[in-house]
Amino acid sequence: MTHEPELTSPVDLCLPDGSLNPAAVGWTRRPLHSAALRGWGRAKRWEYWGLVTPDHVVGVVASSLDYAGVHGLYVLERATGRETTADAVVPMARGTRFPARSGEGEIAVRTAGLTIRIRQGPDGDTVHAAADGVRLDVEVPRPPGHESLGVVVPWSRRRFQYTVKDVGRPVRGTLELRGETHGVGGPEAFAVLDHGRGKWPYAVTWNWAAGAAPGRAVQLGGKWTDGTGLTENALVLDGRLHKIGEELRWSYDRSDWLRPWHIAGERVDARFHPFHERVARTNLGLVASETHQCFGRFTGRALADDGTEVSLDGLTGWAEEARNRW
Repeated sequence: MTHEPELTSPVDLCLPDGSLNPAAVGWTRRPLHSAALRGWGRAKRWEYWGLVTPDHVVGVVASSLDYAGVHGLYVLERATGRETTADAVVPMARGTRFPARSGEGEIAVRTAGLTIRIRQGPDGDTVHAAADGVRLDVEVPRPPGHESLGVVVPWSRRRFQYTVKDVGRPVRGTLELRGETHGVGGPEAFAVLDHGRGKWPYAVTWNWAAGAAPGRAVQLGGKWTDGTGLTENALVLDGRLHKIGEELRWSYDRSDWLRPWHIAGERVDARFHPFHERVARTNLGLVASETHQCFGRFTGRALADDGTEVSLDGLTGWAEEARNRW
């Protein structure tokens, strides 16, 4: 178990010299960190929205890795397993705009083959993404009292990451795919935000799992936070965040990603049952990444803050391993 401070007041992520502000280390129930990274070098900024509906899984990512902007739009048709992918790599992340604080301002990407525009506000967000043969236009309302998990992970004064994981948000709108329009919405549709700002080590591996069902959601992470004293694990019940302050054990078969995964600790005993594997690889020599993101369903249980056992059966989402040299 870890002993992680909860922050309740706005705070700057960085000191004036660009190093980590010690007062920023901890976790929050709503975005409170101003993450204006200073200088160039190992700085990473991204916004990722993942959407799950009964018919589709959608991923939208806008990112700046200092030396490049790496952006993408992904759609999985669940009935057939067909994937539609549009990716763009832009030198020096030209034409990419990010605000300093999660939940405020606009993220914008425009390339020759891909456009992304994310507008954030106190009542919710809108996500627009378009590429050849695919267009997404959705609203992601923020229900009153809904809480998200913000965490600052400190590797050192010069290497640190601020993340906001916002799981189980309602979503409504449309997805146009190869000339056919699909409605997005209903009780079985939800959205997940991964907001990231930080200065990373060169090589890192992480696990991430997220899933939701009406009234319940789970956010689990591993590897990249090990040994830092901070974790990104939480249970969300009717919009209320229950922070899980422990490092979890992840078990999965790297030779067969579609076999069940097991994620366990004192307050979590989750099984993840994949129905589809997405593989994304980049190899530019010194810069390389490999991600295995599996979509599937959860079973098992987690404990709320008061010790109540909550079933994870029926949650749908993903679990992934990502290995990066960047």
